[in-house]
Amino acid sequence: AHLEHGSLPWRDTSINGWVLDPDRKKMSKSKGNVVTPLPLLEEYGSDAVRYWACSGRPGTDTAVDFGQMKVGRRLATKLLNASKFVLGFPEAAPGPITEPVDKAMLAALADVVASTTEAFEGYDYARALERSEAFFWTFCDDYIELVKNRAYSDAPEAASASRALRLALDVLLKVFAPVLPFATEEVWSWYQDGSIHLQSWPSAEAIRAAGGEGGDPAVLTVAGEVLGQVRKAKSAAKTSMRTGVARLVVRDAPERLALVRLAGPDIVNAGVVTEFVAEQGAFDVEVTLTHG
Repeated sequence: AHLEHGSLPWRDTSINGWVLDPDRKKMSKSKGNVVTPLPLLEEYGSDAVRYWACSGRPGTDTAVDFGQMKVGRRLATKLLNASKFVLGFPEAAPGPITEPVDKAMLAALADVVASTTEAFEGYDYARALERSEAFFWTFCDDYIELVKNRAYSDAPEAASASRALRLALDVLLKVFAPVLPFATEEVWSWYQDGSIHLQSWPSAEAIRAAGGEGGDPAVLTVAGEVLGQVRKAKSAAKTSMRTGVARLVVRDAPERLALVRLAGPDIVNAGVVTEFVAEQGAFDVEVTLTHG
């Protein structure tokens, strides 16, 4: 390359570890323990196998892990379902994102994009996947549950949730595209033109400017904790998640109570709460259901 073109053939190199059999032994035809890709692709899907491959740290030996592929398939399926759910909300006209929980989610997403960008630039794709996946499950389990009633409502605050949901979906699809190329391309085709793999990589600064500026990710964290306790109480009572809560009392330190109050309207909507009380004390969530 130097003699022909006067340049080096590459600037960076990567050394991979071995791919081992499920018992963490080196694969060999003589041992009969070789696992070939095609049956795995047929059984688990390309995105699931890619997820397994991207979960292995650079430079380390990685064993074929069917359980990890199942996790990858579950993630791809959840991404499809969550995307369909988000796209089912009414799309708001362009405008500001104003509500504390929406701004908190976008602030957290901006932090994730910053860390995944840094990880990819350092070729640590496993770290990038780890951060993206952790945020995605919080987005599905906490954020969507907190804001879906507001997003469906006629309240002025509904538009803020709708805008935040669409922005987050765009960003999450781009972040997951290197790992789940087929699922992300499918979802992108549902509401956008062209290929997701030709889009620009998301920017943490742009996310903050679009609505995450001034948001505190801790608002979403504490709101998720409270909502989790409400769900736990309903599960323990073997009742529907739509069952009303006659009284919800949240006790915590003053600084955390301030965050809880910011998320209060969404907690009330998501938990179907009639009376919401926040008072200082050791952390505790007291749930009184309307029935029992």
